[in-house]
Amino acid sequence: MAQIEIIMPKMGESIMEATIIKWCKQVGEQIEIDETLLEIATDKVDSEIPSPVSGTLAKILFEENDTVAIGTTIALVATEGEELMPEPSPAVQATPETIEEPKAATIPSTPKTVQVEKAARPSVSGRFYSPLVRTIAQKENISIAELDTIAGTGKKGRVTKKDMLQYLDSKKKGKVESVQKSTPSLSSRKQATTASITSASSPSATSSVSGAVEIIEMDRMRRLIAEHMVRSKQTSPHVTSFVEIDVTNLVNWRNAVKNDFKEKHKENITFTPILIEAVVKAIQDFPLVNSSVEGTNIIVKKDINIGMAAALPSGNLIVPVIRNTDHLSLVGLTKKVNDLAKRARENALKPEEIQGGTFTFTNVGTFGNTMGTPIINQPQVAILAAGAIKKKPAVLETEHGDVIAIRHMMFLSLSYDHRVVDGQLGGSVLRRIGDYLEDFDDKQTI
Repeated sequence: MAQIEIIMPKMGESIMEATIIKWCKQVGEQIEIDETLLEIATDKVDSEIPSPVSGTLAKILFEENDTVAIGTTIALVATEGEELMPEPSPAVQATPETIEEPKAATIPSTPKTVQVEKAARPSVSGRFYSPLVRTIAQKENISIAELDTIAGTGKKGRVTKKDMLQYLDSKKKGKVESVQKSTPSLSSRKQATTASITSASSPSATSSVSGAVEIIEMDRMRRLIAEHMVRSKQTSPHVTSFVEIDVTNLVNWRNAVKNDFKEKHKENITFTPILIEAVVKAIQDFPLVNSSVEGTNIIVKKDINIGMAAALPSGNLIVPVIRNTDHLSLVGLTKKVNDLAKRARENALKPEEIQGGTFTFTNVGTFGNTMGTPIINQPQVAILAAGAIKKKPAVLETEHGDVIAIRHMMFLSLSYDHRVVDGQLGGSVLRRIGDYLEDFDDKQTI
């Protein structure tokens, strides 16, 4: 009987880990090929992971709510066969590079142990901490000495991400475990984990004498979005440029054709596909804005894949991607935009539909906002925001002189990574998008 390794799949270009939400099968249960084995979540989307083979679930290596790096073995499925060694799951097409270790004659040590041993680093006291734990500690200004006092629930008493989040939550509430003078033993750490948390003498920032506050814990997606946004600001020096444009011709055309468009194509035409069409034309004029950064290299993307920020019923945002947008007509764009927006609200997007974006568009006008300064969606270098369309008095130049007229006006803003896009390029791209929208052909047919 052979054992097949089930690997945490790669869910997106910038996604390096995923959280196990639920195991749909338990150890010893039979599973068919393509039957759902588990559900996972990233900061982008929740997904069901099917089994690549038929067999019996032999071993689960990570529990529910564990956050696991992509490419890590998360379970073993036993199948009928001659080989005795675990084999990589055929469901995985791309995994990060790893240092190969010689395999023993029996089932090798679990990836959980190997991963910790390779990535972990010892403190002065000799206790090991993973890079993720050290990163969290650095962001929260937790010293190594304080780290050494945190009880760990991981293998050999090591501190996990979950331990860190629980410790930080307790610390903010003014409840922390008593500080120990030296690194605790494994048994003492286990005892400390199960012991009740004592209150600290000083009040925390979230405490209130009157009780007139409400403490809301971030859900999983909100925490991941927060981390992604902070990381983007730390990675890219953001610059934002603005233009105000006259979209009267565009608005009048859309109002004139929307009923016929709905009858002919069975779709509602919104302003979003028209705006995206202008973005694609500008990217073709200025390809450098359709790129990413890797070290000191600028990677210019040949494909134009536009990410479209969409609001979820929970209030969180998700960014489905329209691939090869430059190959779509306005009708094709409209159908794609409506389909992705609908399935985003229903939480029915596939993992591949939220990855591979090269440029992002967000419509803050949907919320009645005049303008916005969006945060770049890493590893991209630019994001466009469109504000609400408002009627305003504006000066028009005519052959008989300047006149004041009521026009439909809109603000556009472009946030860009100043490592790649300087003010001249960023301003030129934004102005070109505005020009395409102002020069919209209101005589075109559908």
